Amino acid sequence: MERLKYISPTLTERTTKQMQIINWDDYFMAVAYISSLRSKDPRTQVGACIVNKSNRIISTGYNGMPNNCEDSKMPWQNKEGLEGKYLYVVHSEQNAILHAKVDLTDCIIYTTLFPCNECSKSIIQSGISEIVYLSDKYNNTEQTIASRFILDMAGVKYRQLISNTKIEVNFNNITQN
Repeated sequence: MERLKYISPTLTERTTKQMQIINWDDYFMAVAYISSLRSKDPRTQVGACIVNKSNRIISTGYNGMPNNCEDSKMPWQNKEGLEGKYLYVVHSEQNAILHAKVDLTDCIIYTTLFPCNECSKSIIQSGISEIVYLSDKYNNTEQTIASRFILDMAGVKYRQLISNTKIEVNFNNITQN
């Protein structure tokens, strides 16, 4: 009888946890968000996650300086020209595409920020068929208007993820069994 009392709470906990499984959109956006935490950009951290039709992660990326360029020696200011970051930073979507080692035809890219026109060109050229994004804070800029124009023309779908899911990661709460 004691054994049943011991097992029962464990089964109840497992059932409760299984009912809290997040959906694929939230899962992949969480991966994109966690990837964004690698960015050293002091103003805007953006992450991306590319998945195939089998819901397998193909690649991830975040905005940062090109390989072999020491971050501490690069400009991170929000200025135009050689003193600003804009001429140097590789966007998260581009990094994810460049790091992919397989064909991206019909894949979905999850990104924490709607892609600019340059990233949209790379998305189109790579064969990605859908974009799922969180923020659209630059929606009235020329880059974003141009981005939507070429995505529509190329038939790439895009949609904003609206989610009430709260995900907390605290490594101190993870225990070994």
